[in-house]
Amino acid sequence: MLINKQATIREIPVSAFASIEELIENAIIENGEVVPGVAVAINPEKIMIAESDSETKKVLLKSTLRYADGIGISYAMSKKLGEDVARIPGCELWLKLMKASVEHYLPVYLLGASPEVVTKTRLALEELGVNVVGAQDGYFKDEGTVINEIAKSGAKIVTVALGSPKQEKFIFKCREVLPTAFFMGVGGTYDVFIGNVNRAPQMWIKLNLEWLYRLLSQPSRLFRQGKLLKFIYYYLVGKI
Repeated sequence: MLINKQATIREIPVSAFASIEELIENAIIENGEVVPGVAVAINPEKIMIAESDSETKKVLLKSTLRYADGIGISYAMSKKLGEDVARIPGCELWLKLMKASVEHYLPVYLLGASPEVVTKTRLALEELGVNVVGAQDGYFKDEGTVINEIAKSGAKIVTVALGSPKQEKFIFKCREVLPTAFFMGVGGTYDVFIGNVNRAPQMWIKLNLEWLYRLLSQPSRLFRQGKLLKFIYYYLVGKI
C-alpha cells in the first residue's frame, strides 16, 4: 500500500498509488462521499513546463491531488520510494471514477469539448447509469454564468475538458463557488471515451510505450519531446 506516500519531482510533490482503485478509494471517495479537491495528472512535460512557467507551477502546487500520469514520473517515483508506483492514465482514472459515481449515487457535471462530443459523452455515461446533472461544451463566452450553472447543478464530481492549463485555471475559479465538489481536468478524455480518438493498442500500453505511439501517430508532437529529453537528463544526473 502506498497510501499517504509522496515523492517530490523537481519541487512538485506527487502522490503515489499502487493502482487506480487505491487512488479512488483513498483520495477521491471515502465512505461513499466525495473528498473535495482538485486532481491534476503529472507527466514529465508538465514538470518541465513548470520549471519556466510560474503560472503552471502555481497551478500544480495549488492542486490537492497530483498523480503520476506519465511513465517517466511513475518510474522516477518508484526509484525514490523503493516501491512500485502505478502509472495512472487520466482517461482510465476518469472512466473508473464515473463507474464509481454510479455505485455511490454521486452527481456528475461534464464541461468542455465540442457540443457534439460532450452530448455523446453524456448520453453514453447515462447508459452506464451515471447521474449527469449537467453538461456544457467548451465554446462558452460567459464564464461566470457557466460557473453558476455548475454550482446550482448540485454536482459532486466536475470533470473539465478544456486542455491544460486552461482547464485548471477554470477549475480553481469554479472551486471558489463550489468548494464541496471534486474537480478533475481531463483534456481529450471525452473524445477517447466516445471513440473519436483511439488510444495506443494494448500491447503498447502494457509496454509503457503509449507516448511513443502518440508520437508516431502525431509527428507534430516531436518538437515537444525536447522537454522529455531534458527530464531524462535530470534523471540520469540525479537531479529529479
